[in-house]
Amino acid sequence: MNDTTTNLVWVALPYAALAIFIVGHLWRYRTAQYTWTTRSSQLLERRWLRVGSLSFHLGMLLVVGGHIGGLVIPKSWTERVGVSEHMYHGAAVVLGTAAGVLMCTGLLILVLRRAGNARVRAASIGRDYLAAAALLIVAFTGMYNTIGHQLLGTSYDYRETVSPWFRGIFMLQPDPTLIADAPLSFRLHAAFAFVLFAIWPFTRLVHAWSVPIAYLARPYIVFRRRDSVAR
Repeated sequence: MNDTTTNLVWVALPYAALAIFIVGHLWRYRTAQYTWTTRSSQLLERRWLRVGSLSFHLGMLLVVGGHIGGLVIPKSWTERVGVSEHMYHGAAVVLGTAAGVLMCTGLLILVLRRAGNARVRAASIGRDYLAAAALLIVAFTGMYNTIGHQLLGTSYDYRETVSPWFRGIFMLQPDPTLIADAPLSFRLHAAFAFVLFAIWPFTRLVHAWSVPIAYLARPYIVFRRRDSVAR
């Protein structure tokens, strides 16, 4: 890549994607609040939805937790508390592989269900397949990074390159040269992750922000029979 392309992909794209991510969510919530839903297809097919959704969401939570540890927390911090690079690498590979396999299995089930079940396919729109395609690319490039590079291949220390680049974006000090020479699968994973952020507000992925956490602290609802009230 020349300098212009490098800056476009590793500086302009992340900031544009984040801007669309924030503004797009605000716009959709204000103008199309009733579309803020998963548009559930449970009534159309339940068996594979139950298996795929549970696997995908559980795996996704574990994967996100791993990314926070690997991208947000600097390498020097983990070493300072006694976690060596060898220890971190071993834990990341084992846990990352397990979480990634769980997530990818669930995602494949959901995608095949949407494409293969006539009733579910009829209720789907183009944006559903766009989001699915982006998720598949991000998920499987991530799995290739974990298994192909870290587990079976020559280990690549992304915490020296990709992680500082990622943190620099949010610190308003992006250094595109840090990621420009990373292996292709790492670059594809990062680029399509930001593409996913850009399309997120316009798909059913917005349901991720509608987890009913408030229900955990809500008072109990007491039901009384009408005849008992009359007495």
